[in-house]
Amino acid sequence: MAEQPFPPPSSSPPRLIDVARAAGVSLATASRAMTGSSGVSAEVAAQVQAVATRVGYVPNSHARALAGGQASMVGLIVHDVGDPYFGEIARGVLRETDSRGYLALISQTERDPRAELARIRALRAHRVTSIVLAGSGYVEARTEHDLAAELRSFTAAGGRAAVIGRHHLPVDAVLPDNADGGATLMRHLLELGHRRLGVLAGPANLTTVEDRLAGLRTAVAAAGLDWRAVPVVPGDFTREGGAEATARLMRAHPELTAVVALNDPMAVGALSWLLNSGRRVPEEISVAGFDDVPVARDVYPALTTIRLPMLAMGRQALELVLQPPAARPRRRRTRHELVVRASTAPPAP
Repeated sequence: MAEQPFPPPSSSPPRLIDVARAAGVSLATASRAMTGSSGVSAEVAAQVQAVATRVGYVPNSHARALAGGQASMVGLIVHDVGDPYFGEIARGVLRETDSRGYLALISQTERDPRAELARIRALRAHRVTSIVLAGSGYVEARTEHDLAAELRSFTAAGGRAAVIGRHHLPVDAVLPDNADGGATLMRHLLELGHRRLGVLAGPANLTTVEDRLAGLRTAVAAAGLDWRAVPVVPGDFTREGGAEATARLMRAHPELTAVVALNDPMAVGALSWLLNSGRRVPEEISVAGFDDVPVARDVYPALTTIRLPMLAMGRQALELVLQPPAARPRRRRTRHELVVRASTAPPAP
């Protein structure tokens, strides 16, 4: 195949037709070579791609999405990119996009429903047709009213969306095992013999907090104990939020023998505050977390926690948005696993 002369310099960026002419192939062949489609030999594909590189051609993903009915870019919206929970979910999404030849555009909302709505609208403006929204929903249903309407409009126009950890939005969902995980974690501490327990609950307006608290309550009730005797202190879902909430909890209830945090960063903050205050963990007080983010095994003492399959959750959500829509929104429920490490032990006699 003889290579044709390059097109003359132009102020406009090179087009696919320029690549085709320079490579001496048809426009259809050039398109298949650039997208990795079948019907083009490896030799021809390599030649076309080499020519594209030389002339500086960059594929137009928006045009490809419109022409092919499938976006090459996926929007991923998370609450907080600095939270290891969302970092692990993002890794699951990115592994899957990489394996499928997609690009992921990631943004965060800092748990602000207005920011979620703005991010969805921005992605639509950029013609992204597949969106994954990861993070807890809100206890007040009206908080998500505008977001639900936007998602209905998006999917009615042919877009695909999936959420992680949201119950009430009208799209496919991956639902972590929050309530049963909370029950398992509380049973572990009760079986160790703890009866004076406190909870670091996270923001009170999140359904994730509500679900995990429901699991704790279930285990307490099953043991014949009074949930009202368990102090619950809200705080930010961060290391700093955990330390601050622990300070408030322990100053009000110094007799506690165990602290349950509803995510691992809060549990790490609790560990830090307790150890810096001279409390021995777990000899004097046990600490448990939730999620099993990577740092949970590296802190000292290593953190007992509930493991959620965060990588798999990200992968499952992406698989859902890349499938054709179903008649009704699909639900994928995860499992959980209790991971017992050094931060929990029976209470001191």
